[in-house]
Amino acid sequence: MFLRSPLLLWALASLFLLSCSEDDSYVSVVEPEQVSPVVFDLATVPYQNLSQYNFFDGAMAEMNPVYGVMPYELINPLFTDYAKKKRFVWMPSDVSASFSGDHMVLNFPVGTVLIKNFYYNNVLPSGDTRVIETRLMINKPEGWVFANYVWNEEQTDAVMDLNGSFLSFEWEDTGITRSVNYRIPAGPECHTCHKIGEMPIPIGPKPQNFNKSYNFKDGAMNQLQKMIDLGYLDDNLPDDINTLSAWNDPNASLNDRARAYIDINCAHCHQEEAHCAYRPVRFNYDATGDDGNLGVCVEPDTDLGVGLTHIVSPSNNFRSVMYYRINSTDEAVRMPLLGRTIIHEEGAELIFEWINSINTTCE
Repeated sequence: MFLRSPLLLWALASLFLLSCSEDDSYVSVVEPEQVSPVVFDLATVPYQNLSQYNFFDGAMAEMNPVYGVMPYELINPLFTDYAKKKRFVWMPSDVSASFSGDHMVLNFPVGTVLIKNFYYNNVLPSGDTRVIETRLMINKPEGWVFANYVWNEEQTDAVMDLNGSFLSFEWEDTGITRSVNYRIPAGPECHTCHKIGEMPIPIGPKPQNFNKSYNFKDGAMNQLQKMIDLGYLDDNLPDDINTLSAWNDPNASLNDRARAYIDINCAHCHQEEAHCAYRPVRFNYDATGDDGNLGVCVEPDTDLGVGLTHIVSPSNNFRSVMYYRINSTDEAVRMPLLGRTIIHEEGAELIFEWINSINTTCE
């Protein structure tokens, strides 16, 4: 009989090590530290094929992470044409992220990989789940780099492609047939949103948008605490993190929900040193306690020629630039410009209700 499993060999060897010593006491055995099987060479990444990293166990399209690849969710995810997303983070051993502030992206160490998979359920005509793309952000010594991978028809692997492309398909969504000409972004498009100044940065994993429970394989746990337990985050978090409400939480205030939605969908461009910093608004959550930063009673700096008087005109959506842009698919005016080609109906409805609730009188 041939023993093919290293774990089985180790287990048998352990039985011998547990034999009696001269004084008939037992010798304890320390279990070997578990090591992530991810394949990662900082000098040569990004790889050409997603499978080369070994992020997933078994069939890749099922996205079952190997040890060390931690799944996570955001309280408020960016809307991307109703795509569903599975997010993961991986780090090399002996490094960890640190806390910089509630509203600031975690300070990830060199070697960190952020993994975001975009997929749809009930894709027609087969009704199967289809993974469309996987986007990686890899923190290299020179800074974050982008690597976008387009999945093959067989759903067995994905190939890096930073040129950008479109994919048209239909899918069933809660009894509704939807269609999309889905945009897989080119590298420069990624950089447009993911930057401060010209420095590439992640968008989503800020403590304020990350401080939530997740149902891990070994049970539910706060995601930040899980990172600490894995050695991925320094154990020095403040006692109280200013955490966002979910934009679709009916128990949260309408104002908090709207601010949270605007933060994740708009602030990556509308904040200091970002792509649209020249606009007279600042949509990051830590700035929108000031109604002026939200655009309330602020005159637009661009005349769109359709009777819009303010970026947010209190109680009047049809004079509000924000609602007009969010409720449009015209590439010349829609907001966000990148990342969506169809209207987020539920998000537009939230903004409509929020603007209607504002009773400020503009001078």
